[in-house]
Amino acid sequence: MQDASRAREEAAKAPRIPDFGRRIRELFQPYRGRLALTIGLVLVTAALTVLPPLLTQEAFDQGLFPRGGPNLPRLAEVVGGMVLIWVVSQVLGVGQTYLTATIGNGVTASLRERLFTRLEQMELGFFTRTRTGVIQSRLANDVGGVANVLSNTVSSVVGNTVTVIAAFVAMFLLSWQLALIAIVLLPMLALVQRSVGQRRARIATATQESLSELSAITQEALSVSGILLAKSFTRQRQETERYTAESTRQLQLQVRQEMTGQGFFATVQIFLLIVPALVYLASGLLLSNGAAITAGTIVAFTTVQARLTWPLMGLLRVALDLQTSSALFARIFEYLDLKPAITDAPDAVPVPTGSALGGVEFDRVGFAYPATPGQDPTPILTDVSFTVRPGASVALVGPSGAGKTTVGYLVPRLYEATAGVVRFAGVDVKQLQQESLLGAIGIVSQETYLFHATIRDNLKYAKPDATDDEVRAAAEGANLHDTIAKFPDGYDTVVGERGYRLSGGEKQRIAIARVLLKNPPVVILDEATSALDSVSERVVQEALDAASAGRTTIAIAHRLSTIVDSDEILVVDAGRIVERGTHAELVRLGGLYTTLWSEQSADQAAEESFAEA
Repeated sequence: MQDASRAREEAAKAPRIPDFGRRIRELFQPYRGRLALTIGLVLVTAALTVLPPLLTQEAFDQGLFPRGGPNLPRLAEVVGGMVLIWVVSQVLGVGQTYLTATIGNGVTASLRERLFTRLEQMELGFFTRTRTGVIQSRLANDVGGVANVLSNTVSSVVGNTVTVIAAFVAMFLLSWQLALIAIVLLPMLALVQRSVGQRRARIATATQESLSELSAITQEALSVSGILLAKSFTRQRQETERYTAESTRQLQLQVRQEMTGQGFFATVQIFLLIVPALVYLASGLLLSNGAAITAGTIVAFTTVQARLTWPLMGLLRVALDLQTSSALFARIFEYLDLKPAITDAPDAVPVPTGSALGGVEFDRVGFAYPATPGQDPTPILTDVSFTVRPGASVALVGPSGAGKTTVGYLVPRLYEATAGVVRFAGVDVKQLQQESLLGAIGIVSQETYLFHATIRDNLKYAKPDATDDEVRAAAEGANLHDTIAKFPDGYDTVVGERGYRLSGGEKQRIAIARVLLKNPPVVILDEATSALDSVSERVVQEALDAASAGRTTIAIAHRLSTIVDSDEILVVDAGRIVERGTHAELVRLGGLYTTLWSEQSADQAAEESFAEA
């Protein structure tokens, strides 16, 4: 019952690729010149490899055993011809190997780059619903899995096909009766091969999905955050068990994939190995009936037939590999065919300059996450309207999950509004070029991402051509320069994986310095101090004040003490703006903001009292 269920599951995952042949040909299109040269070399090499067996017949019948005794001059000519053919074949083989390696690795690199480019184009929502390890597996395991097929398929198919055809022609020229014996079962082998290939393709799909899961587990468990979490809750053994379970499944799938078809190939080899014996038997029967078959013919025929074994096996294996790799190509093409949900309109324009630059307007905006199968869309925002003048500051406050961050992410189109209009500099953001829009906005989020690189490199990510003076000015503006100066390597200090060698406040100030270096007209601060202690908060808040000076600022705040000086405060609850005004106006109103302010004021007083004690 379990095996039947597993078979149905694998059958449901069998890959189907529309226009598979056309899409594979398109991958090789940039290399068509080299490909033509490779095919030419393969044709010549394959044709040359069939000549030595024919020369073998000549060596036997005209050189070693002619009437009247051995003919040494003729034998020397034939042997010389055989040696020359093998030398030329090997020289051509070296050139062929270079070309196939260049083409195959070029196509693989192009495929990987196209896949990475497409992923970079995807909207933020794609990455929030897809595990990082799964994405990494598509780039590494899936593309790596087809690399060998891309490198060797063309030369193998062409070379082995020509060799097999030439061998059959030579066999029929030598003896059509013996040739029929050698090929009688080949059509049946081809049918069996197709069935085996379909089974391996289904197993390959499950294998790649298991590899994706292994990559996801590795990425989650062995990241700095994952290790810290596992150690904090003493879950190392459970994480190891989770990885071991998937690794065991991967092992079983790999073994099944390797073993599927081994019986078929064993049968093929048995057939090809017993053919010479059948040829000897058939030759005896033909000779006893007066057929004109010489010893040279029999030796040459069996030599040709022996040389047929590996090319024929090669063709069958390539056909099997192509069917198996179709599972990998299906997964790769699935990602290549992804359509970004957020794209530039055909008539999109750059962000306009002028007095309106920095102005933001929400006009009855709504947002809902896309519906999952069988469920309705999840509404997050409803009828949100407000205006931020250029250079003004607006704060969004409210309970967790109210939709504050979503409001902020709608401005740079990290998410797309599903109702109403979001305007930037007086223009609907859907009519602005995304690169121009994002270039005009700086974002400081609660969780700062730093690369495993130097502080200088992390700062210059905002402006790669920035001078050292510009980098230092940005660091000084973020209250960071003096801290950096205390490190032994200064700006060349490596921050470690995700910046774990730095404190939370130091990481946040690097994020702020990056925004200062970028120098955008609009800054979005997404709870940039909520995870910091009071001392770090004060330092970071000073840096945030510097980043906000002279810029339009949208601050998403958890700690209300950081936004009391905002020009306007919007209180968001359940996806709606329920209150708006200055800090003083909202406190007097006696609504949700007053409640939040009272709670936080009491908590802060308790903290200060505890600190004094």
